[in-house]
Amino acid sequence: MGHHRDVLDDRSATSLFRLCVGIYFIGGFTNALVGLLVPRLRLLLGLSHTHALMVQLAFHSSYLLFALPITAILVRAGYMRGIAAGLSLMAASGLALAVATSTLHYAGVLLALLVLASGVTFLQIAGNIVVPVVEPMARAVPRMTMLQGFNSLGTVLAPLVGARFLLQSASTSTSSLWAALPFVGTATATAVLAIAFISRRNLLRSIGRPRRASAARLSDILSNRRLLAGSAAIFCYVGAEVTIGTLLVEYLTLPTVLALSPVEAGQLVSLYWAGAMIGRFVGARLLVGRSPARLLLAAAAAATLLVLVSVAATGPVGAIALLAVGLCNATMYPVIFALSLPDDMSTAPYASMVLCMAVVGGAIVPFATGVAADAFGLTPSLLLPASCYVVIILFAWLRQRTMPLHVGNPA
Repeated sequence: MGHHRDVLDDRSATSLFRLCVGIYFIGGFTNALVGLLVPRLRLLLGLSHTHALMVQLAFHSSYLLFALPITAILVRAGYMRGIAAGLSLMAASGLALAVATSTLHYAGVLLALLVLASGVTFLQIAGNIVVPVVEPMARAVPRMTMLQGFNSLGTVLAPLVGARFLLQSASTSTSSLWAALPFVGTATATAVLAIAFISRRNLLRSIGRPRRASAARLSDILSNRRLLAGSAAIFCYVGAEVTIGTLLVEYLTLPTVLALSPVEAGQLVSLYWAGAMIGRFVGARLLVGRSPARLLLAAAAAATLLVLVSVAATGPVGAIALLAVGLCNATMYPVIFALSLPDDMSTAPYASMVLCMAVVGGAIVPFATGVAADAFGLTPSLLLPASCYVVIILFAWLRQRTMPLHVGNPA
């Protein structure tokens, strides 16, 4: 299989990188706000873990449902127009989510989340692949990690801002209207970003549109062992990260842990995402000239150990251990993504589609953990996300065996 990569000039690549900062930040902010809906619905509607975690099921299932048609749209319209379309969908659905959240309309929340996530799917497929498509691999992986740092900045700020808006104990009309404001704000921001991308839609003209793949070629892509292994790792990573980030609020309120109020716990969750943010900015430096597979292996092993400690320990020790998992998550997504791509970058949109579909782990693992929490208790249910990190350890070990040390020359 031939290696193919078109490279933008430095000025255009930098301009594209700056635009991508916006979509990664707003994507992280939106994801963290959605996580706060779970404790809000449990608090105000008295839902079980299983029913409350259907929020994540609705939000992340769209990656599986819509990835194929969205990839077809991207191949026809191009990366920049595709990202603008996704941002426009997010803006419209953000307003719908504001209405459903403020009125506590459970079915409306789920429907709005499904539409919102369809917009995010555009960003996942196009936004994650556009940098490695137009940059040399040695520069693409650190830049992807840096972009994930801005994604984490959004996830840090969302709990700090959103907890007071969403985790109110009283369902008065004032607090209900108050709960709509974070989603109105994100809808406005995504609309502005959509305008920015559509105004720069010709930035990638020299690269051209993604190439269509024949049925036989698509079959080859879908049977690529590296891509399939990476998809399993992405499934487990997103599933574990979303599960822990969503259940942290309730975990920190447990009498055996910190016994915090929901608002205090919601704001403390920002430390979980802050660990990921700091780790990604530091990781962008560490990845230059070093083995990404080795770094991934160490991070996944540490995450497994920390989750096990949070299951066994009580008080501040358990809380610190589970919050520290965020630091271990830091570089996992961009590294797994880059290590999963085939050598032939002309197939990038389709490889990205497969990896994006694997994000459905963020729907299935939290839901399964919710079922386990209702049956066995919240703390024992955390063994499920712990097992996800074991899968990532296996993927990292396999990739470490099949690639040289330097990140710029993947196997």
